[in-house]
Amino acid sequence: MKILLLEDEIEYNETIRDYLESLGYEVVSFENGDRALEAVYEVRYHLLLLDIRVPGASGYEIVRQLRDEGNDIPVIFITSLTDIEDLSIGYELGCNDYIRKPFAARELKYRVEQVLKLYYYHSGRQRIDLGHGYGFDADREQLMRGEEVVPLSEKERKVVAYLVAHAGEYTPTRRLWEEVWEYKMVTEADIRMTIRKIRAKTHKAFIVSQKGLGYRIDRA
Repeated sequence: MKILLLEDEIEYNETIRDYLESLGYEVVSFENGDRALEAVYEVRYHLLLLDIRVPGASGYEIVRQLRDEGNDIPVIFITSLTDIEDLSIGYELGCNDYIRKPFAARELKYRVEQVLKLYYYHSGRQRIDLGHGYGFDADREQLMRGEEVVPLSEKERKVVAYLVAHAGEYTPTRRLWEEVWEYKMVTEADIRMTIRKIRAKTHKAFIVSQKGLGYRIDRA
């Protein structure tokens, strides 16, 4: 998934970008609000991570403009401790969450994951179109072929759910081992076998693989 980061403190900007990229996200960062706002209209992002007080358009102004235009892209505000009194403004404008400086990397990870999950896999978006007649029911975590449930084992279902949650980006084998197998003793061959079984129940291109990058499911 692609994230736009607006942060004018260079150290924070670089640290946040590098960390999110290590988690597999594609991050485009800006230090100026005017340029960030232009970028929103140029590229499709899945999430905006916005500092409130920056040169050019503020984080508030960016969200106000997007919401006035009916754009409901999820937004997390980055705020310093002195901004706490202004948080009500952010929620009234339609932000999805906020994170206060200084914050731990793991807190950022959880907040980003939670906002993306709630926005893309709930809130009326239960059926995710994966093309080729397939869809993913996020509420039930079921892979569908038309109106028919594709029979998957528990591990196969978790793999599909994880790849759908990160649709459009490659997930390395190691991350599947960490997040789906939860560090249990399995080999890369075991993971490849699970992928093959899913493909056998769907079609060969349902899960795309790239040597050195991992596995990917695309949305329609």
